[in-house]
Amino acid sequence: MHIEIGILSQDKIAYASAAASALLGAHAMGLLKSPTAWLRTALAAFFFSLLMQAWHLPVGPSELHLVGAMPIYLLFGFVPTLFGFGLGLLVQALVFEPQDLAHLAINFLSLAVPLVVTHHALGRRMQRLSVANVLKLDAVYYAGVTLMVGFWLSISSDAAPVADWALFAASYASLVAVEPLLTIALLLGARRLRGSRWLAACIDERTLQRVTAPGAGAARTTAA
Repeated sequence: MHIEIGILSQDKIAYASAAASALLGAHAMGLLKSPTAWLRTALAAFFFSLLMQAWHLPVGPSELHLVGAMPIYLLFGFVPTLFGFGLGLLVQALVFEPQDLAHLAINFLSLAVPLVVTHHALGRRMQRLSVANVLKLDAVYYAGVTLMVGFWLSISSDAAPVADWALFAASYASLVAVEPLLTIALLLGARRLRGSRWLAACIDERTLQRVTAPGAGAARTTAA
């Protein structure tokens, strides 16, 4: 989902920066009003960065990353995940790839806009969290990521061929196949630790209370 440096003009980067700031500003109260949300944001940023650095592969005009978006979203909530993406990308740029600071807003929007759409269209309305429903969340989210990459390429000065973008889009099918298994495993693992005081501050236990074994049905979640 990273966009190569130099293919977007400075005015478009400025517009993206303004849009990213507006998006974070619109959700800032959800973060500021809850100290536990600060902790969950830090945890979301940490696990996001860990997964991103653990595995990434150049594909077509961008890169395929193990983002871990849905397990992070379902465990830590919407607002912490939103800010965790921004914080994680900032830390990665400062520590590993300083050149990515130029496209910080671009890369953030590539992850954040699909998250907002997924949350409002499916996540907060989903009453049962089954493997099938997690697949739906992943499919919508990663379809959004690939569309965002396509959008940036479409307004760039050096747009990649459609075939290259299609290769990148198809590569995300592997994440949609693998990530739901990771999500369910982490939710079930966290549920086994339910009741711990420290866990209550890190993860919304109302979510864990609704998690059941895949064979026994599904789980409810608010992912708020």
